Amino acid sequence: MKAYVAGVGMTRFEKPETREWQYWDMAREAGDAALADAGIAYPDVEQVPVGYCFQPSTAGQRAAYELGLTGVPVYNVNNNCATGATTLMLARQLVEGGACDCVLALGFEKMRKGSLGGGSDGGDLATSPVARHYGIMAARHGFAAAPPTAQIFAAAAREHMETYGTTEAQLAAVAAKNHRHSAHNPYAQFRDVYEVADILAARTVHRPLTKLQCSPTSDGAAAAVVVSERFAQQRSLTGLAEIAGQAMTTDTEESFASGSCVDVVGLPLSRAAARQAYERAGLGIEDVDVIELHDCFSVNELLTYEALGMCAPGESGALVESGATTYGGRWVVNPSGGLISKGHPLGATGLAQMAELVWQLRGEAGARQVPGARTGLAHNIGLGGAAVVTVLRAV
Repeated sequence: MKAYVAGVGMTRFEKPETREWQYWDMAREAGDAALADAGIAYPDVEQVPVGYCFQPSTAGQRAAYELGLTGVPVYNVNNNCATGATTLMLARQLVEGGACDCVLALGFEKMRKGSLGGGSDGGDLATSPVARHYGIMAARHGFAAAPPTAQIFAAAAREHMETYGTTEAQLAAVAAKNHRHSAHNPYAQFRDVYEVADILAARTVHRPLTKLQCSPTSDGAAAAVVVSERFAQQRSLTGLAEIAGQAMTTDTEESFASGSCVDVVGLPLSRAAARQAYERAGLGIEDVDVIELHDCFSVNELLTYEALGMCAPGESGALVESGATTYGGRWVVNPSGGLISKGHPLGATGLAQMAELVWQLRGEAGARQVPGARTGLAHNIGLGGAAVVTVLRAV
C-alpha cells in the first residue's frame, strides 16, 4: 500500500528562551497547521509517533493531548538528530503495512542555550551512547575543551582536507549558500546573509569550523500527516506527495573499522540509506530536483553530497564551489537554509525538512521556490547512529 504526505506544518524555529512557550504549545501550533493543510481533523488520526530528545518520558502524550483527547496510541521516539525522520518512517510503515489509513508524525524540541554536550547525562562521556564514536576521535585527534559534536565533525573536516585537498573556503561556501537561502524563509531562525569571507572571519568553534558553519540550538516543532491512497481518495485530498522510497540504516563495522571520523560521523550510514531508498523508489540522484540534507556542520553537507552519489569521493568541495547545489545549478540543496541557518530543534528537524519539500513539490515555497520541482530527497542523520533518506514524488 502506498503512503502519501497529505499535510505539513511547522513553527518558526527560535533561539532558546526568546519566546514564551512550552513544548506542547509549539507541538499544537505545528500539529494544527499540518491537520489544516491536509484538510482533516484530529479524530481522523489513528496513531501518533512523537519525536523529541530533551523532554521527559511521555512528553509525546502531553503534546498530542493539545490536539485532542481521542485515546489513540502515542509513541515516544528518540533517535538523536534523526528523530524527526524516524517518526515519519514509523508513520509510513503503519500506513504501508495496512495498520492505519491516517497517521500524524509530530516532532518538537525545547532546548537550552549553548552548544550540545556529548550525549550523556551529567557530561560523563564514558557512559554516553556515543562513547565508541568519541573514542575513535580521541584516539586519532585527542579530546579538547570544545563542544564534543563540533570536535568530531571538525576532525572529519580536517581528515577530508588532508585526504582530498578540500579547502576552508569550500567549507565556508556551504554555510554562505545556506545562509543566503534562509533569507527567504520566514520559518528560519536566522535570515542574515553572509559571504564566504564573513564565514571564515567568524569565531572559530573548533578548527576549521567557525560559528557560522555550525547549526544552533533551537526551539520549534514540525508535523506531517501521512495517509493511505484509499484514505486520500475517500476524502478527495489534494496536494499529495508520495513517499516513493525510504530507508533507515544504523552503524555497521564500516563506521569504526577505518578509525576515520569521516566514517564515524556517518558517511557509510548515509550512503547505505541512500542506495536503499533509491532502489525502493526506482529513482536515482539524477532524478532528484531539490534536496534537504543534514548540514549540522558545513562539512556534513559535503560528506552527504558524496554519500548521496552527487559526486565522487573528494569532489564535494569543488561541487559546492561550482554552484551546482544552489539556484541555477543541477540541484538546489537546503532551500530552507538548512540546519545551519533555519535552526536545529532535534526532534523537529526531519519533519521540517519534509515540510519544505512538500511545499517545494506543490510550488508553494514562495521566493525560495525551485522551478519545476517534482522530486525531492530528505536526509536526516543522528550520531550514535541512524540515517534516514526519504525520496518524495509529487502526485
